[in-house]
Amino acid sequence: QVQLMESGGGSVQAGGALRLSCLASGYPFRGVCMAWFRQVPGKGREGVATIDTRDGTTTYSDSVTGRFTISTDSVKETLSLEMNDLTPEDTATYYCAAGAQLPRCARDVPFGHWGRGTQVTVSL
Repeated sequence: QVQLMESGGGSVQAGGALRLSCLASGYPFRGVCMAWFRQVPGKGREGVATIDTRDGTTTYSDSVTGRFTISTDSVKETLSLEMNDLTPEDTATYYCAAGAQLPRCARDVPFGHWGRGTQVTVSL
């Protein structure tokens, strides 16, 4: 049974950094698509970044390109999101996702497994 558990959220001032982790117990990291999404109350879930472990290809939303980095560690069974130069607009609950139907790995494809989320709050 696949279980995804996020950690690393918290409160930070604008310009700061956080590293989110997602422990993906029981999930095969080879040849899969994994992602980070975020959501603020009253708005839809936004795809932040994806990683295709078949070849390491990553995609990012325009709002985080150049500031966020998605990565995986198959030994530690962990998906990570390094977030730098944070702004108040990055405030949201962040979710990790896995189980997208390949061959297409993108933020707009359905994901079958989701974590419960971790809160990130960025203040001025």
